[in-house]
Amino acid sequence: MEQEVLAILKDIREFAKVPAHQLQWLVDHGNITTYSDGEKVFRKGDAIDNLRIVLHGEVGFYMEQAGSLRYVDVIIPGEITGLLPYSRLKNSPAEGIARGEVTIFNLHREHFKEMISSHYELTESLVHCMTDRVRDFTKQQQQNDKMMALGKLSAGLAHELNNPSAAVIRGAHELKKHLANLPERFKGVIRIRTTEEIVDWVNDLVFGKIAAAGQQTFSMSERMDQEDALLDWLEQNNIPDADELIESFADFNVTTADLEDLKKRLRPDDCPAVIHWLNQVMITERLVNEIAEASKRINTLVTSVKSYTHMDQNPEKVRADIHEGIRTTLTMLNHKIKRNNVTLMQKFQQDLPKPMILVSAMNQVWTNLIDNAIDAMEGREGSVLEIRTEKDREFILVYITDNGPGIPAALQDKIFDPFFTTKPIGKGTGLGLEVVRQIIRQHNGEVTVASEPGKTTFRVCFPEVS
Repeated sequence: MEQEVLAILKDIREFAKVPAHQLQWLVDHGNITTYSDGEKVFRKGDAIDNLRIVLHGEVGFYMEQAGSLRYVDVIIPGEITGLLPYSRLKNSPAEGIARGEVTIFNLHREHFKEMISSHYELTESLVHCMTDRVRDFTKQQQQNDKMMALGKLSAGLAHELNNPSAAVIRGAHELKKHLANLPERFKGVIRIRTTEEIVDWVNDLVFGKIAAAGQQTFSMSERMDQEDALLDWLEQNNIPDADELIESFADFNVTTADLEDLKKRLRPDDCPAVIHWLNQVMITERLVNEIAEASKRINTLVTSVKSYTHMDQNPEKVRADIHEGIRTTLTMLNHKIKRNNVTLMQKFQQDLPKPMILVSAMNQVWTNLIDNAIDAMEGREGSVLEIRTEKDREFILVYITDNGPGIPAALQDKIFDPFFTTKPIGKGTGLGLEVVRQIIRQHNGEVTVASEPGKTTFRVCFPEVS
């Protein structure tokens, strides 16, 4: 078995430059453990006291998330894991489960001092292995953080797009149903006998009402009184389907006085046809406006996505309006702002110059800081998010302030550290603020925090030309 283990160690890429006698020392001081399929090799929280090398089989790597185990990775034969020289890892952050029959070589930490002092090449290879492991883990966590952010934005966009898209569908359906009634109504209109002067008067009435729509506001009781008066007039004058007309007439502020003027100018037989024609025009106008407004909202969201990701630009610094980036980010996060009943205050310096920035990267900064601020205020009444910008000499300053519970003083020095997070599992990887700091430093700037109960302010400072 010893020769078999030695042969496997010689084939491991990380040990390619390690002398044979050092690998022999490793074999002589280690031991072998075996696990059957499905058996737990290690549990979350277990003390990590051994360097481990998988000889046969595979070990599934699972992390707890939202109360259940989530598959993260697999440890394959020849892979080095567990404790490494100079590593500060003390406890397992996850669970390892055997996939098939698994054989593992172990070296206890009690032998590390001798290894470090007497076997340089072996130690060096394991330190390089630890460096690669940290880099790979960081890259994977950053990718997870990006995917989590993308998931939040996707959910928000789906929520924001749902209402206008449903309005378009509903409006198109109503318009189609409404237009289906035109042939029958047209018969009555074409039989009308009147003068050009009356036709002009009716046109001025209907399109004047359309042009003035929305300029007057009515209370609920005033609206109901108007609808009751219209219904009474229409029924007294034997206008068919009177209850179907009052809503659109009230929407466009058609009054009983208008209808009386119309009645005086028309033959009694023509009055119902003209009144229904007025209703047709107003309903069509209302539905078209609803569809146009919903389509405009969808277009605004799509434009915001494009602006947020800066899809049509190369990843280089350009002069850009940071207010546009912040507003776009607020559009992307609007669903969270509304869901948490957050009052938004924007205090933007109007003549703020356009700095040289990486637009998409800076949008990540605004997203992380604003999203964190909203999360901090979750469940609190009277939540207020304030965003303020100003110029100080050659520097651009952005302040993002929330009135959440604040960050404890003991944690304020740690919040920018990689993997540090105060959020529960599944809500944060601890890389958001680290990414913010990296991006701002790319712009030769700095991000700082000042926090006390009821007020937390992140201050982003960077030069106009970085």
